[in-house]
Amino acid sequence: MPTISVSLDEKVKRIIEKRAKKNLFTLREQAEEILRQSAIRTKTGTISKLKADDRLVEIFSRNKKGKKKKIQKSHKYL
Repeated sequence: MPTISVSLDEKVKRIIEKRAKKNLFTLREQAEEILRQSAIRTKTGTISKLKADDRLVEIFSRNKKGKKKKIQKSHKYL
């Protein structure tokens, strides 16, 4: 298995640890899950519509999914 080293500041580490605890993962497992999900989204070509202040949050955040609303086109009669 390839090894990747990531440097996180303490604030980001606490946020990921909190998320890991919520998901019943270790910090390492949660980081792996975040990277895996990111790779899956990138592979499928999903583009984030989230406008976050932090690019890292935008990359790793989930977008709402579901049935998209149809846009009705207005017909103009001549």
